[in-house]
Amino acid sequence: MMLYPPVADLVNKVGSRYALINLVAKRARAISAEAENSGEPLTKKPVSAAIDEVYTGKLTANSGEDSVD
Repeated sequence: MMLYPPVADLVNKVGSRYALINLVAKRARAISAEAENSGEPLTKKPVSAAIDEVYTGKLTANSGEDSVD
């Protein structure tokens, strides 16, 4: 089974697996909460959306804090 995007690429963008997991989990919770508050249905799972944001560079980790560009 091939994963896309590769985990190694995501780790390289963030710095460590631990930071990647925390960043994606926090963003996925925020995506879910935003969708629930606005009443909009999600087109994809929140974790997948957060991973895509990390891979495209929209979501980054700076000094242990997350930043959405």
